Amino acid sequence: AMCPLRNPGGHWNDSGYWQNLNTHEWDANGKAFKNVWETCNAGAVLCNKVLAQLESKKDDLDPALYDRFVAELKVVRAYYYYTLFDCFGRIPYSESFEIAYVPQSTPEEVWERLVSELEENTPKLPVANVPSKAANYGRVTQGLGYALLARLYLNAESYDVSATKLATYDVYNKCITACDRVIDSEVYQIEPNFFTNFAINNENSKENIFVIVENGNANFDYRDIPGTMANKLRITMLTLHYSHQQLWGLLEKPWNGFCAPEDFISKYAPEDVRGLCDASLGTNDTERRGWFVGPVYDKNGNIAKDENGVDVVITSTIYSGADYAVPATSITDVSWNSGARLLKYEVEKNSTINKYCENDFVLFRYADVLYMKAEAILRGGTGSLSDLLDRADFQLIRTRANLTPYTVGTLTREELYNERGR
Repeated sequence: AMCPLRNPGGHWNDSGYWQNLNTHEWDANGKAFKNVWETCNAGAVLCNKVLAQLESKKDDLDPALYDRFVAELKVVRAYYYYTLFDCFGRIPYSESFEIAYVPQSTPEEVWERLVSELEENTPKLPVANVPSKAANYGRVTQGLGYALLARLYLNAESYDVSATKLATYDVYNKCITACDRVIDSEVYQIEPNFFTNFAINNENSKENIFVIVENGNANFDYRDIPGTMANKLRITMLTLHYSHQQLWGLLEKPWNGFCAPEDFISKYAPEDVRGLCDASLGTNDTERRGWFVGPVYDKNGNIAKDENGVDVVITSTIYSGADYAVPATSITDVSWNSGARLLKYEVEKNSTINKYCENDFVLFRYADVLYMKAEAILRGGTGSLSDLLDRADFQLIRTRANLTPYTVGTLTREELYNERGR
């Protein structure tokens, strides 16, 4: 994704903040880094605080419940530290709640602690359908624990884990084992429709493993209802054009920001439903696609005009120039209508309640687990790639997108990386 400076008007300038994320022109004081650092550290510290509180009340709790809560908190903490670790490498890792200086640990030290915590605590978590998936929705289960563990094993080499440790841990086979724990649980399935996973009400997806539960209600204030969520997913607002409000009757006027660069969009085949929509769809958007290009209509069915009097026709090509009709040479002078807009998450049209997205934000999906196993085999893990590719659920990831299933000859590492992007 990219968020260009849009002209006329210099929209999304924000002192160069968004553009710098794409050009990599930042310094150590960048707000994005500060936010990730503070949010993830705060989440991990909060887990340590609650763990200390639980320990002080251990005698008052049912032992089985206590063990589950402890395991759950430790895996949540591992997720916070994993996110921080994935961004920074050297981090102040701590498993205790105290006011004390915590020195930075090396990447290898952090990696080993995360692996150890997940190996120890994931088996203590419930399988997602016990007692029911609804009861465990939005909470960590064995599915998340093993999927996160698989990620750590698969990417160990990129985390500066030494060759000795890589061999000792047998990382690619351990990745396969972790993936098989998720697969063999038979809790998750590849959905026949890719977009089921990102629907407005996607809590019934059989493919999603772990989500952030969102509440899109414009009037909802978590402070009025103790114990409820404060999350507001605004992905629709961030990407759609201002004029999409007219087309789809949105409570909030979208902000016309994030879009896809052309080199990414070019990785989609024309028939791939995850790719570009047909420019002729207009308001008849029953053929769901992952990215919007084409005309945006007003409430009378005519192509909308923006505040500059220009027809709103979204293009995947990034344009700029005085008449905004020549290909852009930078992301600091881009037209309002340039760049494909994300439609993966279903847009809630004509809502009278939800200002933001009611869709729950997906962090881990079963398709990811199947592709991690494939990559671990490609990297030297023991297992039959042919057998994996022959699985009906593995093939469904492609066929539901109108694409041909992979064979041993076509699924290379480079192709797998491109497919992950798609």
